[in-house]
Amino acid sequence: MDLDDFDRQLLARVQADASLTAEQLAEAVALSPSAIQRRLRRLREGGVIEREVAVLDPGRVGSPASFITSLYLHHERPDQVETLRRALAHELAVQQAYYVTGEADYVLVVVAPDVARYEALMAGLMVRHPCIQRYATQVVLAIVKRGLALPL
Repeated sequence: MDLDDFDRQLLARVQADASLTAEQLAEAVALSPSAIQRRLRRLREGGVIEREVAVLDPGRVGSPASFITSLYLHHERPDQVETLRRALAHELAVQQAYYVTGEADYVLVVVAPDVARYEALMAGLMVRHPCIQRYATQVVLAIVKRGLALPL
């Protein structure tokens, strides 16, 4: 889908705050509210806007600890890897999961109430997914930046 300057301005504002009304966006982008609504509909239907979510403060909802986890697989049998991918995609504690190059096969961003719950989650993954050989953990001491906004 081709994006023009208005689309890019609109997307930048929606990435920053998806709760803005069509009227607020129209004022910022210099289009009419109806034009904003048409563009947003086209961007959603075209898959440019995948979804709109609320970003929560993990500490205020009981998951103050964050972990960066590297998964190392024994082997990459397609059926087992696909099962693992589905499990990672559906595990709420796994905030992000990346299939990567390098020593590790996957890198995860995981949240948990504490280290004990994190260890229990990882132990469960190891038991349910025998393709995981081991994992390495980095405990996040401070979140410097958190987001998914793309530069436009």
